[in-house]
Amino acid sequence: MRAVDIIRKKRDGEKLGKKEIEFIVKGALSGEVPDYQISALLMAIYFRGMDLNETTALTEIMMKSGEILEWSFLKKPTVDKHSTGGVGDKVSIALAPLVASTNLVCVPMISGRALGHTGGTLDKLESIRGYRTNLSIEEFKEIVKNVGCSIIGQTDKLVPADKKFYALRDATSTIESIPLIASSILSKKLAEGVNAIVLDVKVGSGAFMPKIKEAKELAMLMVEIGKKMNKKIIALITNMDQPLGKAVGNALEVREAIDILKGNGPSDVTELTLRIGSYMLYAVDAVKSPEEGYKKLKNNLYNGDGLRRLRRMIEAHGGDWNYILSDDFIRTKYVYHITASASGYISQLETYKIGIASQILGAGRNKIDDTIDHKVGIIVNKKVGDKVDEGDIIFEVRANDENRLNQAVEILENSYKIVKRKTQPLPLIHEIIE
Repeated sequence: MRAVDIIRKKRDGEKLGKKEIEFIVKGALSGEVPDYQISALLMAIYFRGMDLNETTALTEIMMKSGEILEWSFLKKPTVDKHSTGGVGDKVSIALAPLVASTNLVCVPMISGRALGHTGGTLDKLESIRGYRTNLSIEEFKEIVKNVGCSIIGQTDKLVPADKKFYALRDATSTIESIPLIASSILSKKLAEGVNAIVLDVKVGSGAFMPKIKEAKELAMLMVEIGKKMNKKIIALITNMDQPLGKAVGNALEVREAIDILKGNGPSDVTELTLRIGSYMLYAVDAVKSPEEGYKKLKNNLYNGDGLRRLRRMIEAHGGDWNYILSDDFIRTKYVYHITASASGYISQLETYKIGIASQILGAGRNKIDDTIDHKVGIIVNKKVGDKVDEGDIIFEVRANDENRLNQAVEILENSYKIVKRKTQPLPLIHEIIE
């Protein structure tokens, strides 16, 4: 078998067999298939696509390229959630402990970092003094056993093939291939060894999938791969045409996650947390319906069980809970208000621009090795459909560098629209696929 023949086959629009895909993946890891040939195949897949059988095979082979975790010792079902990425998406930080607080399931979660205009759960958690995201698998399992949930970063032992493929996709502009996105997401999530996965597939101006057609195609493909691999997967297609919640940044979003679990977080991000959590419980048959799960989670939101579980998880990871509650946690050198230039209603928030402004402030990164400033960020005080009067604060910008602040302000001042007529609020969830 030769890599050049496999590349030619996909270039000409033919389907690859499982053994051919396995040859490529194993060769990529061993070095027998050089990067330039892997890159050529990725470009062929980008243009020619892969069918369900090919994408399932690629997912399974990549999943098996490293260790697969095993959780039978817990005596409880395990479930995880994955978001395709957005602006202000702090759901995981509130969701994992809230779902675990029901004591019906355990939530082992392996998360990612910020890249481009979207935030990353690990960066948010690392704004907490002492919080360790780089645990060993043994430490990870111990915290999940004792606390019921844990959020860590990707380890070298899990899915090394995806790390290789993703770096080449990034370098060859083949990120936006639906089969490659699906196999990348699911190979990592399935290697966690959980019983079920709930996917939050974001669509809109602040998502990697700006159009509903593409988001639905990705969601349906991942649900179908789950069926072929005997794994329950449910996908929610959710709105990213405005930031989720109010806080955009790292420490700011941790604070908002705590507000969610105190029962006084922004309504949109609180509702999405409850809805995703209800499907997590339902996916592993811990409840008979999502509605039953929703009631249980809402109860634990208001009785403090979810918040207490978050504190236990943070402290188990070495994090300083009292530091999160201190003024210093979100203190910045500059705080600047962008105010409404006219009265009316917010008709649009350009989420991508808001994400870029946050990245420029230092809350995100262009390259994977860029340094993050955990305290900077943006508070979005007005959402689509909200009434505003001239002079109302739309954005509160928090910065530690004057030049970065000025650049971010210039972008934010052109990121919203005010109209005279009342506009409708945006839907939170477009569709649920299972």
